[in-house]
Amino acid sequence: MVRKSSGSLRAVLAENIRIFRKENELSQEALAEQCGLHRTYIGSVEREERNVTLGTLEVLAATLRVTVPQLLTEREASGSSRREEASE
Repeated sequence: MVRKSSGSLRAVLAENIRIFRKENELSQEALAEQCGLHRTYIGSVEREERNVTLGTLEVLAATLRVTVPQLLTEREASGSSRREEASE
């Protein structure tokens, strides 16, 4: 039997990619280009439509200058950025 990934984990990943991408002032297209991915792929990940491979997680994390666990960990204050947390 094929197992499907957790929808909630996809949601966490999607939100974190979006937050870290915006913190790095990258459009979906710019992030995709830097990762060697197609722009529509980044959009579909952010819309929780796709599962990503471990290799893609590593590339995304490196490009966004975060760790893979940071991409997969739910943030305590939904929608807050690292900059906001640092200034508190």
